[in-house]
Amino acid sequence: MILDLERLIDLQQLDTAVAEAKDSLKAIPKQNEILDFRLDERQGDFFTAKANLAGQREKHRVVEKELAQIQGRLDKFKDQLMQVKTNKEYHAMQAEISVAEVAVAKLEDQILQYLLESDDLTEIIRSAEQAVDTERKSVTSAKLELEQQTQKLGKQIETHATKRESLAKDLPVDVITMFETVAKNRKGLAVAEAKDGRCTSCQVRLRPQLFNAIRLNETLIQCESCQRILFYQMKDAAAF
Repeated sequence: MILDLERLIDLQQLDTAVAEAKDSLKAIPKQNEILDFRLDERQGDFFTAKANLAGQREKHRVVEKELAQIQGRLDKFKDQLMQVKTNKEYHAMQAEISVAEVAVAKLEDQILQYLLESDDLTEIIRSAEQAVDTERKSVTSAKLELEQQTQKLGKQIETHATKRESLAKDLPVDVITMFETVAKNRKGLAVAEAKDGRCTSCQVRLRPQLFNAIRLNETLIQCESCQRILFYQMKDAAAF
């Protein structure tokens, strides 16, 4: 294989690696957003649970206040019952007491239900708080990995850029110009393998005479369809 072709293959590998590294870097902010969203969801569950408990406790306080008022009236009715002088007044007072006792029983049942609900909501809060703590640790760890990945990719891009500059300097101007032109027009892929009589990039079948010439790797040959510079992997030569 001629040296220029070897260098172009190396150059393409570097450019492909850099492109992949840059794509990975572009994806990292979105990954961080997803991590933030995950934590926000867990925190949202926690805040919702706390709000539910606060609302339930407020209802509990309202019922307790109402119970205290009715209980006060009931006690007053019982005191007045001892002071009535007629059967009519006695029955009327008994009716008031009965209504108040029913209301007290109903409110006491409500309070008991609130106490049971409070226990459940408190447990939900505890679980939600644990979930937030677990998620925070997971997100922190994942963000640290992304930060390390960012640094690693940045160094990789810098290293590849230095190697690329060195390779490009050793290539003739017309060759590097051809490479850059094709790469620009073909989304960064200027060099492709020719295999089984086809360009592996555009999949167009090559003329037999052209493919035979490519197999020699003795000159720079471009695909007649996509214009990519073609090479042949010599390890496959035994198959012919």
